[in-house]
Amino acid sequence: MIGDMISKVRKSRNMTKTELARLTDINIGHLTHIEKSERNPSHKALKNICRALDIPYQQLMYTYGKTLSEDQVAYGFIEHITHNRVPAISINDFIECPPNMPGSSLAIKVADDSMSPLYEKGDYVFVELNSLLNDKECGVFKLNNKILMRNFSNKKDVIVLKAKNKETPDITVKKDDNFYIIGKVLGK
Repeated sequence: MIGDMISKVRKSRNMTKTELARLTDINIGHLTHIEKSERNPSHKALKNICRALDIPYQQLMYTYGKTLSEDQVAYGFIEHITHNRVPAISINDFIECPPNMPGSSLAIKVADDSMSPLYEKGDYVFVELNSLLNDKECGVFKLNNKILMRNFSNKKDVIVLKAKNKETPDITVKKDDNFYIIGKVLGK
């Protein structure tokens, strides 16, 4: 997935592989293998790539070692992972991270009862940023400027965000929606 992200950003910057290779001092053959996800860049190489692409290093680091499934590729999942944005949060406190959730990037306080009874309003959930979601996994999303926590469903190239609470309607994500996957909920 990290190679897909690098390729996506490079192309969005109208930058050739040759130019990126020159700016990073990475052999073009090695860069090609990275973009095809045949090799992962070293941390030093990734930092150099991010510097050359003028994007935050940590956002791509979250995708390190992850692989897109065929369904995720078919839907265009990569277009919904941010590479130049970080979540804006207000830190009120620190919460101890359970040892069984080492991939946690942050804890988010549940704002509503849409995922009740699994997650109640006021619970803290642990989230892994920029994580791939499989069908029926719980995630945190930005949809048309609203932050939501829902179960992710990707069937036949259609994403549906499903609530656990039967009184909360499901949301079908349209192709022209402003939709980003913030991360996967690992638990509470």
